[in-house]
Amino acid sequence: MDKFTTLTGIAAPMALVNIDTDMIIPKQFLKTIQRSGLGKNLFDEMRYDRQGNEIADFVLNQPQYRKAEILVAGDNFGCGSSREHAPWALLDFGIRCVISTSFADIFFNNCFKNGILPVVLPQDAVDHLMDDARKGANARITVDLETQTVTASDGTTFSFEVDPFKKHCLLNGLDDIGLTLEKSASIDAFEKKNALLHPWA
Repeated sequence: MDKFTTLTGIAAPMALVNIDTDMIIPKQFLKTIQRSGLGKNLFDEMRYDRQGNEIADFVLNQPQYRKAEILVAGDNFGCGSSREHAPWALLDFGIRCVISTSFADIFFNNCFKNGILPVVLPQDAVDHLMDDARKGANARITVDLETQTVTASDGTTFSFEVDPFKKHCLLNGLDDIGLTLEKSASIDAFEKKNALLHPWA
């Protein structure tokens, strides 16, 4: 998993509330267990018409937001089913941070496990960043995990809270497997000792 330290990038405004995981990645794309390749289907039913053509006024189809790395979203982002494909699709598209007033719990935790930082801010802060994001590609937002701040293009800075353990994992690029491998020396020592004590096992 890639480390998340500081990100300065284009932010796409998506003011819809209650964006659920089926909107993020529709059910027909859940057959794969690969984490890559889902970006093209992110928000599929909002991005494309029934013939597969791009819908021009959808935010991520607009030229200034095609390379967005930050999403400023409405309340209760990631609600619905617990599909881990939702953060996979966001990450594969290039989104490393989602900012909202609230997130569904399972989606929120899945983001941390996949290298995405979900930032919870008060409504007035999200409104400010939403307005900033609407300025397009020239308005870049900076998210600093170390200092736990989000800075708008006009210099306005907002502080956010993050669980210390989740922060540690993101800063060091540690998913569940990475956390286990941190203990590899202890695991190896246990296995050697156990093999001597229980050679039949």
